[in-house]
Amino acid sequence: MAKAVKSRRKEPAQKASATSKKKPAARKPFEGAYPPPAEFSKLARVKSMREYEKLYAESVKNPEKFWAGIAKELHWFKPWKKVLEWKEPFAQWFVGGQTNISYNCLDRHLNTWRRNKAAIVWEGEPGDSRTLTYDQLHREVCKFANALKSLGIGKGDRVAVYMGMVPELAVAILACARIGAVHSVIFGGFSTNAIVDRVHDCQAKAIVTCDGAWRRGKVVPLKDTVDEAMPKCPTVEHVIVYKRCGNEIKMHSDHDHWWHELCAGAADECPATPLDSEHSLFILYTSGSTGKPKGIHHTTGGYMLGTYLTTKLVFDVRDTDVYWCTADIGWVTGHSYIVYGPLCNGATSLMYEGAPNHPDPDRFWSIIQKYRVNVFYTAPTAIRAFIKWGEQWPRRHDLSSLRLLGTVGEPINPEAWRWYHSVIGGKRCPIVDTWWQTETGSIMMSPLPGATPTKPGSCTRPLPGIQPDIVTKEGQSKPANEQGLLVVRKPWPSMLRGIWGDPKRFKDVYWSTVKGCYFTGDGAVRDEDGYYWIIGRVDDVIIVAGHNLGTAEVESALVSHASVAEAAVIGIPDELTGHAIVAFVTLKDGAQPGADLKQKLMEHVAHEIGPIAKPKQIRLTGSLPKTRSGKIMRRLLRDIAAGKAQVGDTTTLEDYSVLAKLRETDES
Repeated sequence: MAKAVKSRRKEPAQKASATSKKKPAARKPFEGAYPPPAEFSKLARVKSMREYEKLYAESVKNPEKFWAGIAKELHWFKPWKKVLEWKEPFAQWFVGGQTNISYNCLDRHLNTWRRNKAAIVWEGEPGDSRTLTYDQLHREVCKFANALKSLGIGKGDRVAVYMGMVPELAVAILACARIGAVHSVIFGGFSTNAIVDRVHDCQAKAIVTCDGAWRRGKVVPLKDTVDEAMPKCPTVEHVIVYKRCGNEIKMHSDHDHWWHELCAGAADECPATPLDSEHSLFILYTSGSTGKPKGIHHTTGGYMLGTYLTTKLVFDVRDTDVYWCTADIGWVTGHSYIVYGPLCNGATSLMYEGAPNHPDPDRFWSIIQKYRVNVFYTAPTAIRAFIKWGEQWPRRHDLSSLRLLGTVGEPINPEAWRWYHSVIGGKRCPIVDTWWQTETGSIMMSPLPGATPTKPGSCTRPLPGIQPDIVTKEGQSKPANEQGLLVVRKPWPSMLRGIWGDPKRFKDVYWSTVKGCYFTGDGAVRDEDGYYWIIGRVDDVIIVAGHNLGTAEVESALVSHASVAEAAVIGIPDELTGHAIVAFVTLKDGAQPGADLKQKLMEHVAHEIGPIAKPKQIRLTGSLPKTRSGKIMRRLLRDIAAGKAQVGDTTTLEDYSVLAKLRETDES
């Protein structure tokens, strides 16, 4: 790969004169980093970098011993015979062992004081709320598990779950896990075609849905969408409907069932089924470059272990904490860090149904104040939206309960990191910038909040047991500060076990780029302290005149300008340089759009990164196309920049009006 143009700029060192005998001052480790607050470190599980480095060294010296030690903290019906069986690219962890993740999330807490502790605290968008203790959640899960069994659904059957963010979504997947059914959650914002594709691919026997869900004050008609899909879903025998909004729907006597009627006659005891460690837990579909969604396949024991350990170490969750991950359970972040990870740790997990700016842009901050949230985990895109809306909204609320902040989903630009740290965290809360993927199952790299000095924009170091590297296509490690391909060299328990029904695609996508390594699809840089900086997807790297420019680094430079709230960068063909940069930019309130500002932004990028990174076009827009999880859909921007009349698949798009507005942007 061509050498990267670096965006992490430092003042150049002064050159010694020919007659000078002075040596340049030695660089200090973690220079410019934010150390963990001393008070936080005193109570943290990992209290210093020395402790982290010792733990990490032990974990990579003997990974099987390390992972076996963690596994023993959880419940197993039958012990394993072998920790790892590895036949690249297929892994089996805790071979011969039997466990159940629903049991570990619920039953193992029932003989402790946590029996009456809040497991899930939920707030609906209209303002209604509910709390389920571990005992109450256990009973609800058992009832629904028995309801599923009454319909003939059992071990190995696939169940699609298409619901809004209500506690019953968590109940549904925990019930599936309890009886060995394989759940496949379909994000509640997806269209009919997306349901059909996913249900058909996994051959689902049932769909669990709601009559509707609240979003920005309106009812999203989920059951109607399922009804549209059903004629093309011949494997589905049953549709179970949870009554949430009371909107008018059609119930079909041949396959529809009301949730409350099924559960009314169901027993509230259902023993958890002992399952092989490698028994399929869930299938979660991600967008594929070919247009066909990839069914990422995760199994029971290893995934349970990964989410348990990372929740414990990264979020340093305590029994007194109220923990809030703002993701939707339709995405892997919600699977791992709303449901399975927190509940395995006996935590109190907060769920919110609706939009962050309904009825006003301070909804998140009002929730934090109302429930005295201690740990807050959200996406960089959301943070940039908060910045755009203005800090007057969080200033209205008491956020003093917060002790730890986290980010997930994409690299966070340093300016947004500092705003988050200052305005939301009051400069007292560590920030855990987490890197991981649907495919990895759990967090792979992140600061440990009581140990790791943090650098805005870096996910810092790998977690214990994880062995990443930055390499060439030939697999050779790159030196410090040179961009390369981010890979993982050794298997880990929560890794995906394949693409459902397509082992060839699994090998081609993840194991063919760099021999002997799992290829993440990301480009990255590792600095002198061993800290990782994610540049972005390799397919989001723009090669301008032979130089690799990650979209993330150009976007970060744009957002560092005082007028810019958010930016998305794509590449377009250019006769002179091969590719040229087009930037779509949203401005902060009060910024004055115009040709002068565009020119200033171009010059700002050139100053921050280098002239090679100067955008050819800057388009000012009121909003960017995003998924409900907050990721910018850059492929749609590429289609728009190319002037295509029709853009690609938009099933994951949250707000369709954005496309029309983008087409109206000034292309000068």
